[in-house]
Amino acid sequence: MVSYDFTPSRVCPRNIHVDLSDDGNTIENVEFDGGCNGNTKAVAKLVQGKPVDEIITLLAGNQCRNRGTSCADQMTIALAEARALAQGAA
Repeated sequence: MVSYDFTPSRVCPRNIHVDLSDDGNTIENVEFDGGCNGNTKAVAKLVQGKPVDEIITLLAGNQCRNRGTSCADQMTIALAEARALAQGAA
């Protein structure tokens, strides 16, 4: 498993922790530190076990208010960085 901590910007969570499969293609777990507790827990449950590419395609660019990003959008950045780490380490 590949674990990665990401510091998001322009959103409420202070950290997004991502666990991916060894090959970096499947989401094992996501945890948000801060943010809207119910929403971030729901997002984390919905993406668990899903392919990284599917979630990035689905949620990248999602916006919250006038921030130009959202918790889900920032999570896609974390997923992409974690996947690159996993694939670079292979």
